[in-house]
Amino acid sequence: MANETTIPLLPCRSLDDVAPFYRALGFEVTHRQARPNPYLALRREDLNLHFFGMPEFDPAASYGSCLVVVDDPVGIHRAFAAGLRAAYGKVLVSGVPRMTRPRLRRNADGHTGFSIVDPGGNWIRFVARAATPDADDDRAGLARALRNAVVQADSRGMPEQAARILDGALARPDAADDPAVHVEALIYRAELALLLDEPAVARGLLRRADAVPLDEALRGRLADTLRHAADLAALLPPL
Repeated sequence: MANETTIPLLPCRSLDDVAPFYRALGFEVTHRQARPNPYLALRREDLNLHFFGMPEFDPAASYGSCLVVVDDPVGIHRAFAAGLRAAYGKVLVSGVPRMTRPRLRRNADGHTGFSIVDPGGNWIRFVARAATPDADDDRAGLARALRNAVVQADSRGMPEQAARILDGALARPDAADDPAVHVEALIYRAELALLLDEPAVARGLLRRADAVPLDEALRGRLADTLRHAADLAALLPPL
């Protein structure tokens, strides 16, 4: 057989929570019903996601997940981020719902990916079809710690463990560490601090990242990361 289509069917507490969030990401509602059972069908280009409502469902206890293989995860992430900014005034990076950034996954054969945790607590995992060319580079020091932290938090949902990994590496600076990797690690650690409800820690980490000397070439290389830092800063409570 060929030309099969698989559509994930995912749980949520309320369709009214899920529908606006996915509309912000550019999805359209293709079907919705309240009876006999709450059901919602969403589509964005060739991606279809369906949801069923369970009023007593706890998103924090959800095991719902699916994998979406794409050619350009970075481009899709930018489109999603623009939609979130337009709908919510910011990119949601902590709590439920939220979206992670595209990052290399050591536990995914070197494929870059990012995840959406939707209002139902479902993890929609976007992964690049092709591996990143330097994915087999088993780097040491801070770069390796950063990749290990990404596995723990972005893939396994364990931000506490990721924070411990990065704290240990950041406490042992190495002159050989790339300044760009240093900034990436500090900003990712700030994101983890927000996930862990530690805004004061996040603020301090963002200040440390801002103090790392960068030339114009490195700033260009880190453009998306620095934009992400601004998104994180926008989530901090005023002093």
